[in-house]
Order: sequence, then structure tokens, then C-alpha cells
Amino acid sequence: MTIVEQGGGPAPQAGDLIKETTTQTFVKDVIEESKRQPVLIDFWAPWCGPCRQLTPILEKVVSNAKGRVKLVKMNIDEHPSIPGQMGIQSIPAVIAFVGGQPADGFMGAIPESQVNAFIERLTKGVPAAGEPNIAEILKEADAVLAEGDAAAAAQIYAEALGIDATNIAALAGLAKCYVTTGAIDQAKQTLGMVPESKRNDPAVKAVQAAVDLAEQAQSVGPITELEQKVAANPLDHQARFDLATALNAMGKRGDATNQLLEIVKRDRKWNDDGARKQLVQLFEAWGGADEATVEGRKRLSTILFS
Repeated sequence: MTIVEQGGGPAPQAGDLIKETTTQTFVKDVIEESKRQPVLIDFWAPWCGPCRQLTPILEKVVSNAKGRVKLVKMNIDEHPSIPGQMGIQSIPAVIAFVGGQPADGFMGAIPESQVNAFIERLTKGVPAAGEPNIAEILKEADAVLAEGDAAAAAQIYAEALGIDATNIAALAGLAKCYVTTGAIDQAKQTLGMVPESKRNDPAVKAVQAAVDLAEQAQSVGPITELEQKVAANPLDHQARFDLATALNAMGKRGDATNQLLEIVKRDRKWNDDGARKQLVQLFEAWGGADEATVEGRKRLSTILFS
């Protein structure tokens, strides 16, 4: 079962979201529960007119929040010790607990619009019950792609984009899947959906570099001819450069690095420092943590600073 399938589930019922608590159950209902999701504690009393105004509003807004927040009500006449310890001197008083600690709150009966705004601030980034968590979906897609199943990974990235069509990590991931399968035009179309302001995102730049390299590889000619040219003339730097591009397209990262480093050693200034610049582009496309990148950077530094 994929993470996408796991995200589904029945929406919580009102009884799961709204409940009364006591002095004995306060820790379980509020403190412990708030470590899983935000919890509102509503201190009220039967004689309090503003409480009767506020409580229906709280219940409505919490129900509409689809499980992002829970409401716990405490009658201060029956259970005075907790509100006393918290310094509650007038009601209605609503305190929000997050991570086991008081995080925010308000006093008095406020309009529904203000209650909505309060809960929006409190639950920003918290997925509704039954909604898939986009961060978990992306993590699953990354893992599937790393295992080499680009087609399956593309489906999961597309699922993430179904939730958030502007998610940069999902767009970059989907484009990377297309590059991996050789669908360069589709990769370029996907990258075209990235806003201009996000083009410098590391994941986007890495895929763009991979696209550029793949397009270069399509124009360099058969690899056997390039190998013969280099063997016949080791100073044919353009043939060696093209050979490196072709090797990278075949997934032979170490061999591609070797060819470009050889150019750097023989003629650093060739083609306006072209071999070193190409190495940098390769490292960007492979990612900073890739073994070929780490090793290649070490060797390049040794040559440049020896």
C-alpha cells in the first residue's frame, strides 16, 4: 500500500472532536492530546451568558476544521482547580494547547470570523483528518525514485500535485522522473510550470541541469566514435568533452568525471574553462550528496589547488 492510499479514511465525528473534561481527565484530554494536534480548552459555566453565545460558535468552527483541532469544555463550577491553577479569572476563556503547552488564547465571546481566524493561525500546516500529508507523499515518491522505479514515482509526485499544483518539490520530482526515462520534452514542460521566482530552488536547478545535459548528449554522436577520436588524439578536448557528456547520459558518472578532469589537467583554459564548468553542472545534476559528486569535487580541488 502506498502512502497515498494510506492517507484516506473517514472524517472524524463531532463526538471525537468535541467533549467535556474533568479535573481527573484534563491531562489526558488536553495535555496529552495536544501533543498530537492542537486542542482548545473552553472554560465555561451554566450561569455565564457570553459562554452560551460563544460555545455554539466554537463547536461550529471546530467541526468545520475537519479534525485539525479538538475542543474540550470544562465547567469551572464543577471543576475549579484547573482554571484556578491557570489563573482564569473571567469566562468565557479559551486557551489553545499545542505540544502539551498553552500556546495562545482569548477571553470573552468573540464573533465567528475572529474564532475562524484564531483557529486558522493555530492549525496552519496541520492536515485535515482523511487528507494525505503532502510531506509524507513526497518522501514516498523520493524513495521510490531512488529505488529506480521512475514510472511509479511519477504517479506519486502527480498525486502530490493533485493536492498542491504549485508544490516545487513535486514539480521537480516529476520532471526528474521524466529525465530518468528519457522524456526530455515532458521534463521541460513540467519545469515550465515552476514560477520564475522559484527557478533557483536547488531541486529545480538540479533537474534543469540534468535536462541540459541530456539535450547535449543527444547531439554528440555515437560513443564508440568518440572513444576512437580520443584514443587517436588525446589532445582532442572537444571529443573528450563530448565523450564525457555521452558517458554521463549512460549513467557512467565516474568515467564522465575522469574525462573532464583530464581536460582540466591538460588545458585548464580550454573553451573558456569549459571542462570545469561542465563538471560543476554535472555535480549540480547529480546532487551534492551523490558519491560521484563528493569524489569528483575532491579530485577537482586537488587539481585546481595543487
